[in-house]
Amino acid sequence: MVLKQQKIDVTDRIVGKLKNGEIELYLENEKIGNIQLPNGYLIQVDHHFEADQQKIYQNVTTTQHPQAKYTDCYEGGWC
Repeated sequence: MVLKQQKIDVTDRIVGKLKNGEIELYLENEKIGNIQLPNGYLIQVDHHFEADQQKIYQNVTTTQHPQAKYTDCYEGGWC
């Protein structure tokens, strides 16, 4: 048996996570490297998202009282 080294393109399987001013690179759950970001970098996100202090937030609409069983009921309790 002969072992042979070869390169496999895994580019489309790499995930980046923003952390402490750099992007950590992962293949599946294994950290494989990082990308150092220069000072003054700019994060651009879609309109339902927001970047603030190295964190990315998604703007969503939620209910105020998720435990309420009934809505739009009459004063007497009839729904």
